[in-house]
Amino acid sequence: MSEKNRDGKRTARERLAVEREKQKAAEKRRRTLIVGASVVCVLGLAAVIGVVAANSGKSKSSSSAGPVVAPSGAQGKDGLAIPVGKDGARSTLTVWEDFRCPACQAFEAAYRPTLHELTDAGKLRIEYHLVRLIDGNLGGTGSLRAANAAACAQDAGKFRDYHDTLYANQPKETDDAFASNAKLITLAGKVSGLDTPAYRRCVDGGTHDSWVNRSQKAFQSGGFTGTPTVLLGGKNIYQDQSMTPAKLKQMVEAADRG
Repeated sequence: MSEKNRDGKRTARERLAVEREKQKAAEKRRRTLIVGASVVCVLGLAAVIGVVAANSGKSKSSSSAGPVVAPSGAQGKDGLAIPVGKDGARSTLTVWEDFRCPACQAFEAAYRPTLHELTDAGKLRIEYHLVRLIDGNLGGTGSLRAANAAACAQDAGKFRDYHDTLYANQPKETDDAFASNAKLITLAGKVSGLDTPAYRRCVDGGTHDSWVNRSQKAFQSGGFTGTPTVLLGGKNIYQDQSMTPAKLKQMVEAADRG
């Protein structure tokens, strides 16, 4: 073999090795983004739990004694689950989330295309539970206000689109921008047909505030420690470091085939 050929093969091997390292680094960054963000949204210390208890019901909007009004089509115990996907799907994903939580946004960014694909194909059903964990951790009402606005979008049959819009426009965790109903209504304008007088009345009136507070209590009594909590077959797959969108898709499609 000529020296030139040996050099060419050596160079090709080196390029392949570099490319593999780049792929490994990209995957590591993706996992770090999701796992790192999750630390911010965890109820891990007794002190934090104490803050949640102390802050619960302090704001005017959270302490209102209004009736518990579940959004249209809500299912499950106490009507706390907003379903997306067909009822007959063989796999159900249960998601507990907070619209102020950066880890929830990171999960959505990584998994959204796969979740849309599987639900649109009738292979997966998602049950969303909306909570206000960050309001308790950092103060404010953005989690509550955004959850109410999303529940109002469910009434209008626009939950998934508005849900995705909220995460696409999520402020920094310490910025309680979602506390503004005007901001939430402006974002509703990005969803075709959502910004109507009925929707505005629902958002401004806090129609589903008590329902969100009940969901928060269910989250706490369920022993969950952070958002997002993502359950498939009762197992929190968000805590599985080997889980990827591709692996989730494989699991759901295997279940669909029976």
